[in-house]
Amino acid sequence: MFTLVEMKDTVRVPPWRFKTKLNQAVEEALNMKLANKVVHNVGLCISLWDITEIADSYIFPGDGSSHTIVKFRYVVFRPFMDEILVGKIRSSSKEGVHVSLGFFDDILIPSDAMQHPSRFDEAEQLWVWKYDTGEGSHDLFMDIGEEVRFRVVDETFVDTSPTGPESSSSGVDGAETQEVTAEKKSPFTLIGAVSEPGLGLLTWWNNT
Repeated sequence: MFTLVEMKDTVRVPPWRFKTKLNQAVEEALNMKLANKVVHNVGLCISLWDITEIADSYIFPGDGSSHTIVKFRYVVFRPFMDEILVGKIRSSSKEGVHVSLGFFDDILIPSDAMQHPSRFDEAEQLWVWKYDTGEGSHDLFMDIGEEVRFRVVDETFVDTSPTGPESSSSGVDGAETQEVTAEKKSPFTLIGAVSEPGLGLLTWWNNT
């Protein structure tokens, strides 16, 4: 689930931090910049592990801050494919079940990755597994807040860096107006599956 990633960055330390030891100032700057942030194609950064190399610091004309190239290792959340995780259901929709790990919420178990047969109950707004006991069937609801065990089957990274206006058109009196798409996208999403024995709500298997 967690891994150590080697990184390299230029750390800027403002002049009012010069009284602080360089290692401490660099550590604080890296955690402020990266903690709880998603790095594209890397994962969700959790915390600095250690600093492996600090190069010479430079002060450039017009900028009183010091700039230091630093190599370091960071603890990153990025599960392996086929890894089994346990989270809590935070919401449901026709798209699937949305799961949270507490520190990471962008997890989707899509409709085609449920136990078979499953359906979306419009009245309850919940997914339901129609469990066949051999002597009949029972509706097992995937209630909000329940713990769910799932397998990681895919991941998606989206570059959410600002790219500027996507389109423009001529407005009143020839003035140019810009239209920017405000759709919010998650930079890092996990796709899970519960379509195997032992996967799904923990209570399903605790009661068997």
